Amino acid sequence: MSNLEDRPDELECVTALAGGVEIMTPRDVPLGGPRAMRVRRTLPQRHRSLIGAWCFVDHYGPDRVADSGGMVVPPHPHTGLQTVSWLFEGEVEHRDSAGHHAMVRPGEVNLMTAGRGISHSEVSPASAETLHGAWWAKVFLGSLLGSTSPVETFTPLLGAELLLEPGTRLDLDVDATFEHGVLVDAGVVEVDGVETKPSDLAYVPPGRTTVALVAGDQPVRLLLLGGPPFGEAIVMWWNIVART
Repeated sequence: MSNLEDRPDELECVTALAGGVEIMTPRDVPLGGPRAMRVRRTLPQRHRSLIGAWCFVDHYGPDRVADSGGMVVPPHPHTGLQTVSWLFEGEVEHRDSAGHHAMVRPGEVNLMTAGRGISHSEVSPASAETLHGAWWAKVFLGSLLGSTSPVETFTPLLGAELLLEPGTRLDLDVDATFEHGVLVDAGVVEVDGVETKPSDLAYVPPGRTTVALVAGDQPVRLLLLGGPPFGEAIVMWWNIVART
């Protein structure tokens, strides 16, 4: 997602490994000013700024567009990263300075490569009523459970949406060279025995060949993100990412 803070701090991003599952709680961030739609941001944080190459993780909704005005993010720049948009409900219109125009809908991934520089906007159209970014899984980046996404990335990445019925236990085979993040959208789930609540991000360090997910007494929807620990320090300022 995008960082539209008025006075963003420069943040040096380095890999910080942990011994066990670590729960990261979000902070509210307005997209485009104090009256704008708010997102719950779990990455970056001071003590952990990366999971693999994932450097921003924003979670929003469910948000009634008629009440809030929805997402209105005006054109703004990015460099040195790829942005990934994945919706649970609703619709977002994407436009960028490279001439691309796309409607992003649930089940469709939007991946934008900034390279040396690009500007884009994200707006929820009037037709969108709600905006919301056994088991079921949809892999939109990388490979999981025998499914591989056709989407091209420039570093090894994993991104998948999983749905778990109440009480379901799922032992996921994962790449031991990856670190992983479990972002909970709905319900409560145990991640390797650690309770993780909605909008929390559970960090799972590399070295594990399986990740155990156990749903509570409500249906669970979550995103599983991952990638190998990033091998060098980077600097993030606003929407600008650069190597040191």
